[in-house]
Amino acid sequence: MVALMALVPFYIFIAHGVSDGNLHTPELALDGSIPLQPTWALVYGALYLFLIVLPVFVVREQEHIRRTFLTYLTVWIAAYICFMAYPTIAPRTDQVAGDGFGAWGLRLLYSADPPYNCFPSIHVAHSFVSALACYAVNRRVGIFATVCASLVALSTLYTKQHYVLDVVAGVFLAVTAWAVFLRSYRPEAVPARDRHLAPVFAVGTFAISAIAVACCWIAYTLAGSA
Repeated sequence: MVALMALVPFYIFIAHGVSDGNLHTPELALDGSIPLQPTWALVYGALYLFLIVLPVFVVREQEHIRRTFLTYLTVWIAAYICFMAYPTIAPRTDQVAGDGFGAWGLRLLYSADPPYNCFPSIHVAHSFVSALACYAVNRRVGIFATVCASLVALSTLYTKQHYVLDVVAGVFLAVTAWAVFLRSYRPEAVPARDRHLAPVFAVGTFAISAIAVACCWIAYTLAGSA
C-alpha cells in the first residue's frame, strides 16, 4: 500500500518530464467522430472516485488484499514505463466553451490534470482492476463496478482526455494484471460476512461520490455568484 501511494506523485513528474519532448497522438478516425461533452467530466470524476474508494471497504481478506495491491502496482508501473517510452499528448482543446456546471467541471479537470500520460489510460486500467477485485467478493457489486468502470472509460473519450487506443490499452493492461495476480484467487476464501456487507459498502461509497459532486456544485454556485 505504501509502495502504491509512493508511485502516485510520479504521474505528475513524468508529465512534466515529457512535456518538452517528442509527443505522440495515437488518434484513430473514430476519435474524430466522438464529440466533446463537458458533462462527462462529472462521470469522469465521481465514478473514478467511487472506484478508488470501493475496494478499500470491499476487499478485506488478507490474501485478496495482497493480490489486489500487486495488481495495482503492476498496472501503475507498466503504465509509467509506457508513458516514458511513448509520451503522448491528449486530444483536448485549450479552451472549454460554456458556463454550465459541466463546462466548469471540465475546466477544473483540465487545470488539475496535465494533458500527457495518455497511453495507456491509467484511469481506465485502475477502474477495471477495482471492478474485477470487487467481483471476487460479491458478484452484483462487481457487475455494478464494471458498469461504472465502463462509464469511466467512455468519459475519458467524451472529455477528450484520452484516445480510443488509450482506453483499449488500459482495459488490456487491467485484464492482463488481473490474470496474473487475481484470476487464481478463490472467492470461497472471502468470509460470508464480507460478502454480505459488500453491497452496503458499495452504497455508502456511492454516497461519498454523490457528496463530492454536491460539494463541487456548491463551489460552482459560489464561484458564479462571486
